Amino acid sequence: MKKKTIVICSLVFACLATAFWTGLEAHGTQRELAGKIIRLHVIANSDSQEDQARKLTVRDAVLEQAEEILRQAEDVEEAQTRLEEALPALEEAAEETLRLQGCSDSVSASLSWERYPTREYATFRLPAGQYLSLRLTIGQGAGQNWWCVVFPPLCNEAAVEDLGETALEAGLTREEVRLITEETTGYQVRFKTVEWVEELLGWLG
Repeated sequence: MKKKTIVICSLVFACLATAFWTGLEAHGTQRELAGKIIRLHVIANSDSQEDQARKLTVRDAVLEQAEEILRQAEDVEEAQTRLEEALPALEEAAEETLRLQGCSDSVSASLSWERYPTREYATFRLPAGQYLSLRLTIGQGAGQNWWCVVFPPLCNEAAVEDLGETALEAGLTREEVRLITEETTGYQVRFKTVEWVEELLGWLG
């Protein structure tokens, strides 16, 4: 009986160790991917129907302006620099969009690192983790979020038609493109292990 217990404990330990190392590997892949991407995070003033609708018009205005700003950006470092310089202009574009709707809310734009959960979009998905984020807060910022990607421009209509090529041109590897766009074997398990490792590292930190 004692021998059986030892064997079971050994198997459980081996499974946990395998899951942990798999999680660390997946976490490393996420960090490499995050180093090539800038997310977009728009936060509504409140959860009222009007404020949630305004959030989407701000999103559209910012995506349109950001596309022009980042059109010539060759990599994520240049994209970050261009966005930092353009933060006042992005705030102004967002507030002008609100004014046209009769809303006087202010908009605050910033670039910062934020923690995101695993997120699935229509044509791609991103694992949980820390990402550089273009964050726009409308008014009190007490409403629901809207998340996507501003660099590469994966959330515009043109990118949807040729998402893989857009991502490759921005510096992602073919393996990273396959990870976020294809039904690769075990991707759900890998994404879950990333979340697990993120939670564990956060707890240890």
